[in-house]
Amino acid sequence: MRRSLILGGAAAFATLVLPRTSHAAARRISLKHAGSGAKFDGTWHDGRAPDRSAMAELSEVLADPGCPPHPFDADAIAILWEVAARTRLTGELDVHSGYRTPAVNRAVHGAGDSQHLRASAVDVGIAAGRLPAVAEAALALKKGGVGVYRSRGFIHLDSGPVRNWSDGGAGTSIFRNTRFMRITGTFRIGEPRY
Repeated sequence: MRRSLILGGAAAFATLVLPRTSHAAARRISLKHAGSGAKFDGTWHDGRAPDRSAMAELSEVLADPGCPPHPFDADAIAILWEVAARTRLTGELDVHSGYRTPAVNRAVHGAGDSQHLRASAVDVGIAAGRLPAVAEAALALKKGGVGVYRSRGFIHLDSGPVRNWSDGGAGTSIFRNTRFMRITGTFRIGEPRY
């Protein structure tokens, strides 16, 4: 009886005092803002939480030209990272837009309630041949907004409410992939809302 109390006490002490090891892998991302030329290439998340220093640097890189840095939403970066990992987008991601001020948002004809105004959206250039697979992976996450801009060659990802849209005209089938169409049962075709 005394031995089990001693062993139990030692286990409880080790649980409280010794640091826990995590098997979570660090997350790296490489991106370049096409408008400003600013770059980030490194670890932004240690597997348990976003790195504060990296997030500060990403906030600077993801500010559109003419916009001051604004704390960028780590959930939006996580969505971008996960989509890139699932679709094996390697190398430097081509960011078209990140954080925008209201003036810049109006100048680019962004939606009045755009997630870009909250520093929680990123538009990433994707090669035309890869766009359906990337859109499918983003929609499969069922996280945030997914906007597909085939005519302009980019995808919008944000950490706002779950929704999706496209720049295709009425009656236009953006992707011929039937699996994609099943996943996107609520896919709206109409006005771009980024």
